[in-house]
Amino acid sequence: MIDLGRAIKAAATTGKVVYGVQQAEKAVRDDLAKMVIVAENCPSKILRPGNLPVKVVGFKGNNMELGALCGKPFSVSALAVIESGTSNILSL
Repeated sequence: MIDLGRAIKAAATTGKVVYGVQQAEKAVRDDLAKMVIVAENCPSKILRPGNLPVKVVGFKGNNMELGALCGKPFSVSALAVIESGTSNILSL
């Protein structure tokens, strides 16, 4: 079983990740995103499981908790994984 929190943290520090709803949606449109992670209170109607050609994973927490997990001093409603780095997040 993969620890989602640890996988997100590893991807954020060693891989390439874009933060925010607009950036995540753009990464999907540009066919760059390999996975999208959304907070429970993500306002986007587009970033939902089944709506996208990439895997969408729901984070069990709000945008403040997701931002803190990523080591950011701001809230993060969504993030797109471009490169996983040393993280095993893409095997979720």
